Amino acid sequence: MGNSYAGQLRTTRFEEVLHNSIEASLRSNTVVPRPVFSQLYLEAEQPPLHSGRVENEEEEDGSQSNSPLIPYQMKPPPEGCCTTDGFCQAGRDLRLSSLASEPLNVAPGFLLVGAKSPSAPDTLLVCAVDRRFLPDERGRNALLGFSGNCMGCGEKGFRYFTEFSYHINLKLSTQPKKQKHLKYHLYKDSQGQLVRGAAICWKGLGNTSRGSRGDWGIFSCLHAHPEAPPPPPPPPCDIQHMTVFLVLSGTFNAGPPKKRHKGWSPESSAVKTPPSSSSSSSSLTNGAKPVASGVCVCVCLWSPGHGSLPPLSGKVCDVQVSSLLQSCYQNSQAMPRVYQQYEPSPIQPLSVEMQILLTVYYLVQLGPDQVPLIQDLEQIFMRSWRESHLREIRQHQQLQPGLSLPQAPSTLPGLPQAQALTPSQLPWLAQLAASSCAEGVVVLEEKASMALGLAGTFTRLMEGRLAHTNYVVIICTAKGQETESCVVVTGKHQCRILIEGMFSPSDSLREISQQLSSGMTQELTAFCNSLGPGKTTTDLHLSQLTTAGKQSCKYCVEWREVRPIQLVVARKLLSHVCAIADSSTQNLDLGSFDRVHFLICVPPSEVTFQQTVLHLWNSGVLQQLGLDQECLSQREAEHYVVKMDKEARARIDDLIQEAHRNSNTLYILIHDHAHWDISRCVGPYSASGGDFGGGLVDSLLNSLQIRDATNILTLHVTSFPFALQTQHTRISPYNEIHWPSAFNNDMDLYHEKTRYFGVSELLDSARSGSGLPLLRYDSSFESMASVLEDRFPKLHSAVIRTQVLVQHYCVALMAVSGRPGSGGRSIHKHTSVETLEIVQSLLSSAQRCPTHHGHMVLLRIPSLALAGWAHQRLAWVRQRLGLGERFEIVLGNPSQVEWVWQKIYWVPRTYLELEALPCILILSGANPLGESLPRSLKYCDLRVISSSYLQRTSLEEELGLAAYLMRVESQGSQPLKHGLGSDLSESDRDKLSSTDNEEEGRENAPQPLQPFSDSSAAATHQLHTTPPDPHHSSPCPNSNPPNPSDTQQWPSKSTSSDSSSTLPPSPLQSCSWARGVSRPPSVLLPRALYDIITVCDESGLPRWTSFLPHRSVAWASSFRPLLSKMMTCTEQSLYYRQWTIPRPCHMDSSNRPAEGRTDNFHPRRLLLSGPPQVGKTGAYLQFLGILSRMLIRLMEVDIYDEEEINTSDQLECVQYHPACAPWPIIDTLRGMPFDYTIHNPKYEDISTVYCPDYYPNTDGNPRRKEDVYLRRRTARIKLSKYAAYNTYHHCEQCHQYTGFNPGYQMYESLLHGFTFSHRLLGDEIQLYFIIPKSKQHHFSFSQPGGQLESMRLPLTSDWNPDCIKSPIFTPTTGRHEHGLFNLFHAMDGAAHIHILVIKEYEMAVYKKYWPNHIILVLPTIFNGVGAAHFLIKELSYHNLGLERRHRLEGGGLPADIWPFIIVSDDSCVMWNAVDLDSHRDKSHASGRVERNVSLKQVLQHMEACPDLTQYSLCGIRKWVSRSQGQGKGGGARHEEPFSRGHLHDFLLLNVDLTQDVQYNENRFMCDDVDFTLRAHSAGLLICRFNNFSVMKKQIAIGGYRTFIIKTKITDVPTSIQPSQYICAPDSKHPFLATPAQLLLEKYLQHTSQRLFPLSARNYTHPILSVDCYLNLGPEVTVCFVSSRPHSINISTAELLFSGLLLCFCDSFVTPGFLKKFHFLKGAILCVICADRSSLRQTVVRLELEDEWRFRLSDEFQTANAKEDRPLFFLTGKHI
Repeated sequence: MGNSYAGQLRTTRFEEVLHNSIEASLRSNTVVPRPVFSQLYLEAEQPPLHSGRVENEEEEDGSQSNSPLIPYQMKPPPEGCCTTDGFCQAGRDLRLSSLASEPLNVAPGFLLVGAKSPSAPDTLLVCAVDRRFLPDERGRNALLGFSGNCMGCGEKGFRYFTEFSYHINLKLSTQPKKQKHLKYHLYKDSQGQLVRGAAICWKGLGNTSRGSRGDWGIFSCLHAHPEAPPPPPPPPCDIQHMTVFLVLSGTFNAGPPKKRHKGWSPESSAVKTPPSSSSSSSSLTNGAKPVASGVCVCVCLWSPGHGSLPPLSGKVCDVQVSSLLQSCYQNSQAMPRVYQQYEPSPIQPLSVEMQILLTVYYLVQLGPDQVPLIQDLEQIFMRSWRESHLREIRQHQQLQPGLSLPQAPSTLPGLPQAQALTPSQLPWLAQLAASSCAEGVVVLEEKASMALGLAGTFTRLMEGRLAHTNYVVIICTAKGQETESCVVVTGKHQCRILIEGMFSPSDSLREISQQLSSGMTQELTAFCNSLGPGKTTTDLHLSQLTTAGKQSCKYCVEWREVRPIQLVVARKLLSHVCAIADSSTQNLDLGSFDRVHFLICVPPSEVTFQQTVLHLWNSGVLQQLGLDQECLSQREAEHYVVKMDKEARARIDDLIQEAHRNSNTLYILIHDHAHWDISRCVGPYSASGGDFGGGLVDSLLNSLQIRDATNILTLHVTSFPFALQTQHTRISPYNEIHWPSAFNNDMDLYHEKTRYFGVSELLDSARSGSGLPLLRYDSSFESMASVLEDRFPKLHSAVIRTQVLVQHYCVALMAVSGRPGSGGRSIHKHTSVETLEIVQSLLSSAQRCPTHHGHMVLLRIPSLALAGWAHQRLAWVRQRLGLGERFEIVLGNPSQVEWVWQKIYWVPRTYLELEALPCILILSGANPLGESLPRSLKYCDLRVISSSYLQRTSLEEELGLAAYLMRVESQGSQPLKHGLGSDLSESDRDKLSSTDNEEEGRENAPQPLQPFSDSSAAATHQLHTTPPDPHHSSPCPNSNPPNPSDTQQWPSKSTSSDSSSTLPPSPLQSCSWARGVSRPPSVLLPRALYDIITVCDESGLPRWTSFLPHRSVAWASSFRPLLSKMMTCTEQSLYYRQWTIPRPCHMDSSNRPAEGRTDNFHPRRLLLSGPPQVGKTGAYLQFLGILSRMLIRLMEVDIYDEEEINTSDQLECVQYHPACAPWPIIDTLRGMPFDYTIHNPKYEDISTVYCPDYYPNTDGNPRRKEDVYLRRRTARIKLSKYAAYNTYHHCEQCHQYTGFNPGYQMYESLLHGFTFSHRLLGDEIQLYFIIPKSKQHHFSFSQPGGQLESMRLPLTSDWNPDCIKSPIFTPTTGRHEHGLFNLFHAMDGAAHIHILVIKEYEMAVYKKYWPNHIILVLPTIFNGVGAAHFLIKELSYHNLGLERRHRLEGGGLPADIWPFIIVSDDSCVMWNAVDLDSHRDKSHASGRVERNVSLKQVLQHMEACPDLTQYSLCGIRKWVSRSQGQGKGGGARHEEPFSRGHLHDFLLLNVDLTQDVQYNENRFMCDDVDFTLRAHSAGLLICRFNNFSVMKKQIAIGGYRTFIIKTKITDVPTSIQPSQYICAPDSKHPFLATPAQLLLEKYLQHTSQRLFPLSARNYTHPILSVDCYLNLGPEVTVCFVSSRPHSINISTAELLFSGLLLCFCDSFVTPGFLKKFHFLKGAILCVICADRSSLRQTVVRLELEDEWRFRLSDEFQTANAKEDRPLFFLTGKHI
């Protein structure tokens, strides 16, 4: 079919229709080029077209003719539709009068227009029409066809105006035509009302170029460009002065261009190609003819495979060659490789012919002043390919491999291979497409060779036949060869932009300097001086402005309070550092550092350096880090900041050596402005300069010494992280911290007093349509620059634009100064309104202010040579005009310390010190290097920046100069809606600065002007002003601001008239600086950049966001999606990490991952990114402070520091043992009284145990019930070297102990079952041990790897200084991370057995965190701490019996086996001992000093106690910070080295002597109190070593005191009152999913006052508790007695009890035993049993009914279901 001519065109009309269809397809969202070609060209015998869109488009095209109207009858509307005039068929109002104040949602790319209906001529109907189908202000560039949306009902997608006219009820009598009925543009005025604008110019001002159109932006009607006059005819020159040039791009914009794409290629500076100097022979040398002087040709060649550009002979210095187009074609050919996994597949890349044809159509649709962007063409290729193969891709993914695919129909996307575009059809179709734009694009077909095509092109060029041609496309279709093409760019404007874009920024600066030094600019300067204003400025005579009484002022740049959002970011940084430390990779051990040191690396800018030093000195960070003693002045603070120049290497080397020496110091290396130098270092000392630092950063910060140093952490800080987010990045995505948004939907998330105004806000102001936007371009300046660029084609555009810019400022200074002889208002035509307003504001602001405050104007001139020339020229004009005392001109050069300005007696160090100084700051340098600008910046003039700033990083960096922070109160939550002349009404007191962090936070802004003083605490500067009034020497008062309309004397664009007030203005009204400090600066851009920045792509993001992020990176593939508007910063980072790769010059290009890995991240490297000027410096300085505090915090713990409770002065102070006695004397100890009273403050909320010798102290304030549950008192104590640690501690010494050392293999462990029987439980108990192989030597097995038999115990006679004999048992739950199980340091390296006792469901997690620990797993039925203690004791006693049996079998004595175990709480962190040397320090009371000791020393001392086997229970006291000699009441017991009483938390238990006293396995609370009372009553000896104390760490997570009570209906914990813990038997009550014993204990604890009313606060009449201690609440006193024979009880003969508690009475409790006790009348009895039967049997057996009265209603049960075995209790009253 490709060779058939059955489908040839036959009429001129069909050619036109064909062109329109192809053109529309390139701009449609749904239609793609290939199907259109297949339907219109490649299918034979197409039927004639007489209807539909084609005819409508033809009629529209000819609507301007004078042909008579054709009668037209509209089809009737559907039934039920609205037909009222002014309403759509859906019944919605479309009239402008109704929608004027309504918020309208206009789709991107659409404009609001007004349509007129013949039936309602006075009414405009509001419509939304695609701007592509509307003409520009000249009546040109409107596409044929229509695309519109209804603004009433919101229906979208009307593709024909006929259909749309039906919908909006136009009721036409003639053919519907958009040219006739779409009349006016609609826009919103300053009040936000939708009003009628200019009429739509359907009649062009010349020949309409159908394929090219202008860009209808929001403000296009305000900036119409006048036609530039044609340049004079140049002299002829020879062809030997032409140059060849190739352009390569990888950035793109999704989809075929729907809008006019303007500007230069962002990739034009990506690859530098030297000019070709080939001298090979060619046919091009023949026929050389004269050509226009200075013409520059750009040849973009693509040849498939091995094809190349034919050689050119002669001098070809004026012809440049670019490979951009060739690279674009190659990338589009590589797209289908993504689908190679689908083999066999019919998916093929775009053909050569299709690529060439699409290129022609792209060039055709460009406007005369537009430059092609390769990324747009690349995206067109990709989208065309994707849509044409969408059907095949989907089908092929669904079918199984090997199945054939059905051929797609021709009406769907996807063209069968047989219908491909042939080489013979390509030239003809391309010429047909180019015919629509007259001579703008010329297509030449060459059958022989490309050389002949180029020869013909150059011949035409020399003959002048291409004077109006911008592009020549040469297509070579030689027979037997593949199709080749070449694009020759002949347009002057396009050639200039493409050629300048080929150079890197440094090359451009060198070229500019060369042109200035070689005298090439003299002709330009002479031409400008020949103009009227230039001649005037040349003839100016020097005048002197007389001043008297000059006032000296100073400014203080002060540190501000940290803003909330900065603190949030600092904490996020700290969180990421902690995450690195907590990871299993062991890359950072925070616990091993005791201090923080830092070094801040900044770019080689003296201003940035001094600015950072200033912030550091004033922030207080040096004091927080304890460095204030080393740094006594701001000059010495420079030691912590380093510029990345040649001297930085020595500083970095010193830091590395210092870090190597001080392993306990954490060094933070902060790399600020991290995107500045990302060049690769080729050699170790090759960093000698270059475009971006020459790889110095790479050689220093990426060195092996820093990478391998475990105590150096690198933090990269940047506003533009894109270049650091590549496929080979060194920074993990988990280590990125992005600046959060302080506001979300106008909601303040962090209580911020500021609102950030950045690039996106600038764009919003440009699109708001209300007032003059802050972001704009200067059309007059652009016109003048364009004329000079045409006149001087050899000069760099930056030179020309700088010349024009300086000329504008000079003329504006003359005009505003009003100096006689300056030319008056006639010279205004030689400048622009924008420049006039800038200069007028600069001069008038300081003149009107009593204290001479003024604004800053920033001129951004990247070339230092041009900046110096501009400074000299402006300074000369200022001097001639006598304005030397009115404003200052500052030349800012980043690489120099001294500034060029007239104030020789004071040189500021930072731009921040220029606050309120009226000045022009000329900022030079290829890129800004992080300099912060003062808040008085009002205008940011970027009109000189060029095409080299079309990477995203460079462009955002330039726009970031205007970033600002504003007060929320002044701006509210609304976008900026004021114009240029409407300064905000905001006083200086409420203004926050726009600098990079430190000038924003405090309520009081920097004090503006103060008289000089002798203080030198802050940076100062002086300001010469006009003579001030003596009464106005103080700062501007912060009173209510005036009306903004009273601030301008010169009419601005946004001010309709001057103020007519005759009253003298107030100081604040006159000070525009005080009112304008809350207003962001205005930004002036080049027109080309403005058009790129303000246009959005399909995703809704600004177009420049899809540009290549940096020159040093490249796109990984053209087949990539666009950035989405909904993407977060993290998602954007992942996008760049996937789709960008570093070029060879990038420092990350050498960071290749190792084999088998997908990344090579640095483990200790972080990235902080945030918008420019948002406050990142303050955030990371705050981070340093809180990191230092955290390290100190890591070395400290919260220790319970509570004095003992229930102490009394009535106790007799008897000294039983000498204070220095090391061990107790057993006989003396037996003679000491047992202290029944509980003194541990953790039991402050339990019942007091009655003791005859103790009476509660009632002198003090009574204890309130709410105080019981308040947070317990703690003290911050620094950890000693003998502390116990949790799982977060990692150090080299204890890695092997914990089993987490990466150098060791993970410890293997085995699960062993162990069964033993107990006489009380009856059944056998099945336990499980998890024993690591490294600990198996502590156990006996039947055979290696066989059945576990017992745990080996030492002998009593054994003694080893490096060994602890007693096994340590630690019951724990819920604290696998926070439990203090690492006893390596506490034991001081001594060998010991440590067993964790856990619940069954926690087995996996404890094994994971403590792989080298022995773990004892309790059965499921045991829940409480009593069960854990019970099983520990009984298992140990059973194991003691097994070991004694083994000892007996071995011939030894069974009594020789060591019978002790240690039961320790999981929160014991440190241990202390009282120094027994009473003469050590006499400054302490009693000469007793407490010091920290190891647990090894404590245990070995206790184990060495004489006659220890006669002690049943030993313990130590709880630590308290109060001095021992200062104890109140109980202080004498502390003087006693040993005592008898309750023991808690840390016990040395003799399992042999306590075999008859068991822990209660059912208890959840106070089981240790219960056990101690029963052990003492059994006559067992209990001893507390008061010379030792244990510190308990506060752990808020887990523990046995955490109980969750919930219902059986749901697992969600609910609020259940204690009264609901019980219920009447057999009642309908919601049952609880909680153990019955816990419900009973909790019920008795909280309701004992109601249960035992006579016992509340009645210490002399306690409740008698038999054989059991239960907590009845703090208001009740319990008297414990034992019913066992020969038990030791207190004397109760004279006591009257207020109640009796019998809990699970056994046979020892008899009626006779109970009759020994006496009760008050009305005393309450409570009997607790396991079931109702036992309850009644107990009442009968104990004959309780004789003295106690019972009622049926007094029987209760716990709120448990029957299957959960509830407990029952009965209450009665004493008769």
